[in-house]
Amino acid sequence: MLAKINSSTVFGLQSFLIEIEIDSSGGLPGTTIVGLPDTAVKESKERIYSAIRNSGYQNPVRKFTINLAPANISKKGALFDLPIAIGILVASSQVKNDHLNEIAILGELALDGSVRKVNGVLPMCLKLKKEKINTVILPADNAPEGALVKDLDIIPIINIKEAIDYLNHDKKISPFKVDLDKLFSEKTDYEHDFSDIKGQTQAKRALEISAAGGHNLLMIGSPGAGKTMLARTIPSILPGLQIDEALEITKLYSVSGLLADSQSLITKRIFRAPHHTISHVGLIGGGSIPKPGEVSLSHLGILFLDEFPEFNRTSLEVLRQPMEDGYVTISRALASITYPARFTLIAAMNPCPCGNYLDPTRECTCTPYQVQHYWSKLSGPLLDRIDLHLEIPRLNDEDLTKYPQGESSYKIRKRVIIAREIQTKRFADSSTFTNSQMSPSTIRKYCQLGEATSDLLYQANKKYCFSGRSYDRILKVARTIADLENTTDIQKHHLAEALQYKAFKSHQLK
Repeated sequence: MLAKINSSTVFGLQSFLIEIEIDSSGGLPGTTIVGLPDTAVKESKERIYSAIRNSGYQNPVRKFTINLAPANISKKGALFDLPIAIGILVASSQVKNDHLNEIAILGELALDGSVRKVNGVLPMCLKLKKEKINTVILPADNAPEGALVKDLDIIPIINIKEAIDYLNHDKKISPFKVDLDKLFSEKTDYEHDFSDIKGQTQAKRALEISAAGGHNLLMIGSPGAGKTMLARTIPSILPGLQIDEALEITKLYSVSGLLADSQSLITKRIFRAPHHTISHVGLIGGGSIPKPGEVSLSHLGILFLDEFPEFNRTSLEVLRQPMEDGYVTISRALASITYPARFTLIAAMNPCPCGNYLDPTRECTCTPYQVQHYWSKLSGPLLDRIDLHLEIPRLNDEDLTKYPQGESSYKIRKRVIIAREIQTKRFADSSTFTNSQMSPSTIRKYCQLGEATSDLLYQANKKYCFSGRSYDRILKVARTIADLENTTDIQKHHLAEALQYKAFKSHQLK
């Protein structure tokens, strides 16, 4: 007897419908699995027969040939355990065969027949819905994630017996449902608030500009000046995620296996802070089975790199392409995988190895060569891609001893949201989302300068010799500053403020 079971697999962020064909025939008992299975799939027959026996069902003494189609797609992981087990029971007439063409099955089996959680459920369910599958049977732990797909019945099960009872109509299991509106309406709490930060008025302003336009930011200051605290506070002023953005991020975390057990949807911006010992593969993504790196896990959020020059230079240089393009492509012999990587880089560093070069109260013990060597770890092209360069001074005695006084994150976020809404309307008919992503033609259209403002930029360029990329980024920052004031034209004081964030040069430290 021939049985067919629908399932799915994921490669990168791309999902595929997999048809599992199980043929039962006479001859010596045995099981052969074909269709580019990896080791985990080949080993599944040992788990499957133990799970069937320990669940009270009969292991058929037959010869089984199992084909995972299409055969040109590599099948990885243990998520085919449950569908193969159901197929074997269908082929041996222990499970009814009606309506299986409209059902897909996912799940890893334990030896006692219980079903374990698998990765990548959200992208697979989205694909199955496109393939006209109406119902998906999957582990109960994955049900909240799968139920995010509208008009798809998610049947949660805890063991193989429940799946069999459901298919044999011996047990009715209601589809799992989630309330998306409720998920997004839940209050988002942040550990840090801008009202908790003492002093640092200019730094707060720079972070507001960064959040409003998606601009990369480098903070340079002595140890203890508050760089890390400032960076960890920026998520509290970022606008909330839209549903399509939340699904996009959740897909990345789903295929990476990073969704928490109680989490079905990521509803707030991501903040990632990898240690400086991270490899370039960990940062950009890769491996024998290519997985997203930190740049992709920070998609639509913040990638914070503390102790910036301490990162391996190779690791830093691989940032240049995703910072420019908003995606990263990982090429392997069999295939190339593209992951989104539209993140905002927030970096922090000391001005010299000892950290006291810019401190007016402490003496720097570094030689000029040491300072120059320290800065040489950061290449010019990389620094060019960072829109805002900001010096963070050490707090003076007055700021240090008094209670924090300043605007709350709530008030700043309101201005950031208004600025983002202006950009959304401006770029409604394009693939651009924020000012930081403007192309040269878009800059010419939306960053026109008056005569006096243009003259100021000319004089600044004459003094600092900006590169073409830096020149464009100054205009992008000026456009964001104007948006924060809800001003149509870029005025002279907007440009002047943008220039001060690019005027800090490494040659000042030599």
